[in-house]
Amino acid sequence: MAGKSEGEHRIGLLNGFAAYGMWGLVPLFWPLLKPAGAVEILAHRMVWSLAVVAVALLFVRRWAWAGQLLRQPRRLGLVAVAAAVITVNWGVYIWAVNAGHVVEASLGYFINPLVTIAMGVLILKERLRPAQWAAVAVGLAAVVVLTVGYGRPPWISLCLAFSFATYGLVKKKVDLGGVESLAAETAIQFLPALGYLIWLAARGDATFAAEGAGHAALLASTGLVTAVPLVCFGAAAIRVPLSTLGLLQYLAPVFQFLLGILYFHEAMPAERWAGFALVWLALVLLTVDALRFSRRPRRLPEPAPRTTGTPSSAPADA
Repeated sequence: MAGKSEGEHRIGLLNGFAAYGMWGLVPLFWPLLKPAGAVEILAHRMVWSLAVVAVALLFVRRWAWAGQLLRQPRRLGLVAVAAAVITVNWGVYIWAVNAGHVVEASLGYFINPLVTIAMGVLILKERLRPAQWAAVAVGLAAVVVLTVGYGRPPWISLCLAFSFATYGLVKKKVDLGGVESLAAETAIQFLPALGYLIWLAARGDATFAAEGAGHAALLASTGLVTAVPLVCFGAAAIRVPLSTLGLLQYLAPVFQFLLGILYFHEAMPAERWAGFALVWLALVLLTVDALRFSRRPRRLPEPAPRTTGTPSSAPADA
């Protein structure tokens, strides 16, 4: 029994590493799709993602959730909000990578846990522990330092962090599984995305058929690039503790950051290093506090005050 549990945990860890590793290395993929622009790539991602998850759901024969969702207008409305927010997130990320802002994009996923905590306080009226307040304060200081370093607010990072934090908040309310949620969201995205691609082709500006079979295959593979890491994440989420996923989530922005510096050779002046160092300090405070809180014995029968604990381990885009 223990051997089986240990084996399941190992499988979960491998799937977690695979998911966050793929999300971390995805900046290598988007430039391969040039000369397609960011909006065309985004539209293909929506269309082909639906195709991939539809095949997956046919294979596992999980459709009951769809009928239930259609009978719940409020929940369906939340799915539409999630689809709109993740569209912004995907579009900004693709544009940022192909425009040479990989490091700034990685920053968005480093500060995402801090934004999630801040939204918990402002929107859900959650109460923070002192270490969490310290982490948020250090994160705000980091944004100020990075604003000075960039000569402007790091709007790409902020847009990615706030859009993904909002997406996570909405998904908690919807309460759908990973593949099911992606299917519902891409079903909403599908018609606008397909309409845009048809309009682009009618104008003669589409690259899907104009750049050869290899380019068309790469555009079609955006569905797999979206769905496969999500399947791995789902396999990890049911096998390893949330605290472990909370640590694994940092793999993706670390890989993206290293790619931005070592592979794409983006500039990192001293002010940016200082800003990133403050962000990393905030994440260390947050993670240590979350781990300590998760191990604290619960002796009192009454429920503890609501608080934002372990950083969100939801998928990091890409």
